Amino acid sequence: MNEKHTIPETHPYFKLNKNHYSNSDLRQVAYNFIKEGEPYEGAIGDFLLDWLKPSDFIEVKTSGSTGTPKKVKLLKEHMINSAMATGKFFELPEKSTALHCLPAEFIAGKMMLVRAMVLGWEIDLVTPASNPLDQVFKTYDFCAMTPFQLDNSIGRLHLIKKLIVGGGAVSPSLQKMVQGLKTKVYETFGMTETVSHIAAKRLNPGKKKSKPNAFKVLPEISISIDKRGCLVVKAPKVASDILVTNDVVEILTYKKFIWKGRYDNVINSGGIKLYPEEIERKLNKIIPRRFFVTGMPDDALGEKLLLFVEADFSEELLNELQNEIKSLKSLDKYEIPKKIYLVQKFEETPNGKIHRENTLKSKI
Repeated sequence: MNEKHTIPETHPYFKLNKNHYSNSDLRQVAYNFIKEGEPYEGAIGDFLLDWLKPSDFIEVKTSGSTGTPKKVKLLKEHMINSAMATGKFFELPEKSTALHCLPAEFIAGKMMLVRAMVLGWEIDLVTPASNPLDQVFKTYDFCAMTPFQLDNSIGRLHLIKKLIVGGGAVSPSLQKMVQGLKTKVYETFGMTETVSHIAAKRLNPGKKKSKPNAFKVLPEISISIDKRGCLVVKAPKVASDILVTNDVVEILTYKKFIWKGRYDNVINSGGIKLYPEEIERKLNKIIPRRFFVTGMPDDALGEKLLLFVEADFSEELLNELQNEIKSLKSLDKYEIPKKIYLVQKFEETPNGKIHRENTLKSKI
């Protein structure tokens, strides 16, 4: 972007709901969405007007899943660079077809539109529901979903050739469900500040022997770790500053890393460091409903491990869970929760992720 705040013209092959629009046409579409459209279309209209304003940045709100929701300014130039990196990494040239089924209030929904406008994709909009493919009757080259949407779309996933999943960790049970499917399913890693994802890993690699739990970074991104073992991202094309994350990782090569968990979630119980995300991956095999583990101050241990499960209270279920957890061989003795809480309904962030802190406050 130059100092005149040039607004990038849409790609000549770009289509929205089967029609090509230039920038001036797109403004009118945006106004129509805001005035007459569904709420999700209104959010898309708001974003398109922001995109077409003669400014070099866009304000985006973070989801609040890993901290307090806040607004961040993203350069349009970085958003364009991110779109081009995605197109290259996933081999999605001009005229690729894409399905948009995410809320446009957040970065993932905004970036699907930017990719289409910049790369010349043909993108169709559907309501960002929990089961978006129920509204779809044709095949698409590309789509982005949340893990919850993927869970509700397995039966119709053949309609998508390449799918990226973000906005939350993909559970082992969900990973199992995508094995053997023709759709290439990728889990992505990123944050609002890096303009969507900076790394991805294939969840159903088929016969390939490559480590399925390793993320591979996108072009022109370099990674390292700090003293805490947390990921440091240098991505000048999509972020002005070097980003020091709170994500504990193990770096395998200069292009690959394994995600272990959030540093701010680490529980120090009797001098043993426990990573909730690793424990949750193990518990996923036996708990078929939403749950999370967390730490609570304890006089003897410093912190004790607690398990919260979304379910109506039942003595029978509680005993069943305790027995199953004790017999789970992959679980270290320190990783066995000291107490289990059954919670009828978890508190959620605005985009549907579990809000651990608020759930904790409301129940203890």
